[in-house]
Order: sequence, then structure tokens, then C-alpha cells
Amino acid sequence: MRSTTAGAATPAVAFHSVSRSFGDVLAVREVSFEIADGEFFAMLGPSGSGKTTCLRLIAGFEQPSGGRIEIHGDDVSGTPPYARDVTTVFQDYALFPHMSVGENVEYALMIRKVAKAERRRRAGEMLELVRLAGLYDRKPAQLSGGQRQRVALARALINRPRVLLLDEPLGALDLKLREQMQLELKSLQRSVGITFVYVTHDQGEALAMSDRLAVFNHGRIEQIGSPADVYDHPASAFVAGFVGQTNLVEGYLAQRLGGFPGNYAIRPERIRIVAPDAPVEPGWACIDGTVVSTTYLGASVRVQVAVEGGELAVIEQNLDGGPTRAGRGPGAVVQLQVERRHVQALAASAG
Repeated sequence: MRSTTAGAATPAVAFHSVSRSFGDVLAVREVSFEIADGEFFAMLGPSGSGKTTCLRLIAGFEQPSGGRIEIHGDDVSGTPPYARDVTTVFQDYALFPHMSVGENVEYALMIRKVAKAERRRRAGEMLELVRLAGLYDRKPAQLSGGQRQRVALARALINRPRVLLLDEPLGALDLKLREQMQLELKSLQRSVGITFVYVTHDQGEALAMSDRLAVFNHGRIEQIGSPADVYDHPASAFVAGFVGQTNLVEGYLAQRLGGFPGNYAIRPERIRIVAPDAPVEPGWACIDGTVVSTTYLGASVRVQVAVEGGELAVIEQNLDGGPTRAGRGPGAVVQLQVERRHVQALAASAG
């Protein structure tokens, strides 16, 4: 596993060789990582990869079968969820339908028997923070999906937790609203300054919002790093394929484009299509090919090119408008060029 350090200060969360099994199923396999205080940390992976189990272990909803978990330096083994300085926001919001927006936000303070005036004041502050000022008396059913998600966030933040856990909180929203909420969540995290731990299977969300992300696969972490590091320098074929689109090459293609035998990943947007007789610059590799298909994607165009040893996908920005550019139709003979520094060597994936 490739990893980058989170810093020398006491981490907000630390896993030390943590495992969690359910009968014969090992959901988390000796996972170790640290999350810095005040960091927006994403745990990314497909269903069953172990990311949600790790979130539940932090929350205290699950206990490790082995290893140790620390929150701000304290071993929380056996500590119940209510005694941990963390709060969880779920995908389904879990709002009380019979309560008003303000009453939902106040609920945790009411349980702690905080005076009504103080509850109302703090709920107002939270609703203003999440841009819902004036909606105190509304019922959740009168709100949009995005507004209900903001209520859930306000309710979680009113306790002033040091760590906020978010379990795929945008999964129920449509694409446009999800993209808007991504920006709002990141802005909110910067405003409140607390640690956000965000679980998602959506690589776009993880890349857009996180300071660092961990890519999970089969209960292990394959790579931890900044979004740019994970995207530009994937540590394994799994990471390269799961985080964004990529071309995985081996054999003849690997030798031709990478310069050496091995397994490599090449992002489609890093390949350029030129005329068959175009000159090749120093530090670049090239290979001749024939266009198989062109797919119009709006802002970009995906071109599938058959080459000796396989096929390569190329993504070009749609600067010209229209479904295709000249010389990109099926059957067109082209040359593909890629700068060798963008041909990334890969290690084996966890399994």
C-alpha cells in the first residue's frame, strides 16, 4: 500500500492493524491509517470493500476483532457510541417526520436537558450555518432532498463533535443537486474546522471534496494520498481502474509505450491523436492505430482506437462542437502519442 503521512500532531482517528470479521467473512483486514485533526478524509471503494465497516468501527457501532482504534489519542476499544466525540450522518437523513426542522436540530440538546432558550439559539445558529435560516417551523416533508440533508448536518453539528462521520450522505440526491452539495459540504467543513470522515463509492465525490482519500479493496487499503496523487500515480491496477477511467496495458503495448515490460496505466485524456506521419517529441512514445468508434459525451469525446496489441481509449475535450472532429470517424488511420511520464507502472492489487 502506498501512503502519505497525515502529520506529526495527534491524529483525530488512528487505526492500528484493525480487523473485523463477521463469522467466516473478514470484512476488514489489518487496516492501519491516520486521519489528521481538521482533515476532510474520504474512504472510497466498491460495495463490500470494507469502507463502511471502518466508519462503523469509528462510530462504535461495530467493535474490532483485532487491533486498536484511537480517537484523538484515546483508545476507544469497548467505548459505546454515545461516549465517543463523534456524530454520524446517514444517507437516509433519519429525521423525525412529526417534528419541525428546528426540533429535529435541537433533539440532541433536548436529550441532554439543555434549556429551551439555549436550544433554540443554537439551533438557529446551525440552521443559518447550513443556509436554512427561517425554516425552523417547517416539517421535513416540506423540504427538498438537499434541504433535508442540510437539516441532518445541522443536527449532527449542534453537538459540536470533533469528528463528523458521513455515510454516503449524498447518495439519494440527483446528479445536479449532488454536485451542488459537494461544494457546500467542503465549504461547511472549512467553516467549522472539524474532521470529516466521508464514505462513498463515487470516485468523483472523493476527488472533489477530500484532502486525502483511502481506496479500499477486499477489506484492505490499496492506496492513501491526495486526490491528485491517487489519480495521477495509482499504486495498483485496481486503483487505476476504480478512480477515474484508464487504459491498462501489458505485453507488447507496455513495452512500446512504457519502454519496459510490465503492467501500466495510461489515463485516456493524456493520450493525443495526431496524423500518422506526425513527428514525435523527445520523451514521448507513439503507436499507429485505426479508429474503431467515437462516443459523444458533451464536454468531451471518447475515441476508441485499435492498435497492435489491443485497444486504447482517448478522451479529447470537445472544443470544436458537434459529435466528432475531422479524422476521428471509424476507420480513420491515426497515430497516438503519450508522454512517457504519464505511463504509470502498477503493482499487484490486494486480494
